[in-house]
Amino acid sequence: MKEIRVLLADDHTLIRDGLKKILALEPGITVVGDAANGREAVQLAAELTPDVILMDINMPEMNGIEAARRIKEQQPHTAIIALTIHEDEEYVCELVSAGISGYLLKDVSADALVDSITQVCAGDFVFHPSVTRKMMGEFRRMAAGEAGERPCLTAREREVLEHVTRGESNREIARRLFISEKTVKNHLTNIFRKIGVEDRTQAVLYALKNRLARL
Repeated sequence: MKEIRVLLADDHTLIRDGLKKILALEPGITVVGDAANGREAVQLAAELTPDVILMDINMPEMNGIEAARRIKEQQPHTAIIALTIHEDEEYVCELVSAGISGYLLKDVSADALVDSITQVCAGDFVFHPSVTRKMMGEFRRMAAGEAGERPCLTAREREVLEHVTRGESNREIARRLFISEKTVKNHLTNIFRKIGVEDRTQAVLYALKNRLARL
């Protein structure tokens, strides 16, 4: 059995130490390094070329979303699992667009964590059940033809939707389009209403399905 080399990225020392103790009990898994922030994670990923990275989202210097995006650009074969306390659809959407292979909450059991590492290393995807239910619900809605005719989005709304599909936050979209975050939120409210979705994750799936945007 091939040894799975894991890199840890979390700004809390206790979390990293706890993960090291859990993974040290697994003969097929080796922790090759740990990072206290996103920038360090990008540097260590390039130096150590791990098979799997366990990535927190909120970290100093560079957050986990940007770190994941940079790592996947440089090392597309490295699997990244977001390990976080956050269940917000904005985070899920941005990380999926960044190319992660898994999204787990920090209350995950040790056995489930080990299984997830093994799965993503083999090329599979692992997501928290609530995220999976949300995504499956949107696919079923599309398959049932509930979307109806393609909605009439304004040029600006299509532009905002494309940036959302790329995984950008409201702040990033506002900066790129030279508009306020409040204006971005207003556009998103209109977009969601027009295409009949409830959140960013569903909007991204709808946009990709209907070729309104692309990754």
